[in-house]
Amino acid sequence: MNVREYLGRSIAATGLALVLVAGAVSAQQPAKDYEPQVGQSGKDVIWVPTQLAMVNRMLDTAKVTKDDYVIDLGSGDGRTVITAAKRGATAHGIEYNPDMVELSKKNAEKEGISTKATFAKADIFESDFSKASVITMFLLTDINFRLRLKILDMKPGTRIVSNTFDMGDWEADEKFEVKEGCSSYCRGFYWMVPAKVEGTWKMGDSEIALKQTYQNVSGTVKKGNVIAPISNGKLTGDSITFTAGGTTYTGKVSGNKIEGTAGSAKFEATKS
Repeated sequence: MNVREYLGRSIAATGLALVLVAGAVSAQQPAKDYEPQVGQSGKDVIWVPTQLAMVNRMLDTAKVTKDDYVIDLGSGDGRTVITAAKRGATAHGIEYNPDMVELSKKNAEKEGISTKATFAKADIFESDFSKASVITMFLLTDINFRLRLKILDMKPGTRIVSNTFDMGDWEADEKFEVKEGCSSYCRGFYWMVPAKVEGTWKMGDSEIALKQTYQNVSGTVKKGNVIAPISNGKLTGDSITFTAGGTTYTGKVSGNKIEGTAGSAKFEATKS
């Protein structure tokens, strides 16, 4: 072997050794954890995290307990889902960004609640969240509006809480604001999905004609030739109350039947 060949082989061997050493060092160093940035673009909205004080107020307003199934639409880094799970609820987050989903799973594992707090990479508009008893969200009014019909088809009594953005002309049952521990995006809106009651109901020899605008009810109660307008009509989930002809009606709606009291007397009405 001449000097030129020897030097060439030595340089090649040295280069290979450096590559192998660099590869080994690289393999030993863990990949940098994903760190979301406030204001980063998402599929439908930019990401701005809900502050913890607001998360807690939203869950308080919805009266979340261990018996609830909470679904967070656009769950981001998972903080709302994790907080709900810490309260004993079963909670699930729907998030389109796969990095956010993996981050959320890691955060749940760190808290030791990964069995109660789960996450899925999915589009909220294509997801089934009908089994939730509580829906939380921090989206935009136009997105809430697009989800509104789907939400209104959920089981009566389902509680909905939104950070900052409302549902258009579906008036909130409650509005609130967090002043301590929250510096931005600190207003909230709460709704309860109302039963569907619009139509004509037979009540013995009387007839109840109901018109419904979300949780607000109007109409008439007719008995013989006497027609009394309905006032103060309100739905709270599957509970209905209204006044007609000086009598206050209070009842529970179950499909095509309402059972309750009219003044001191019991009544039952069936939708015709």
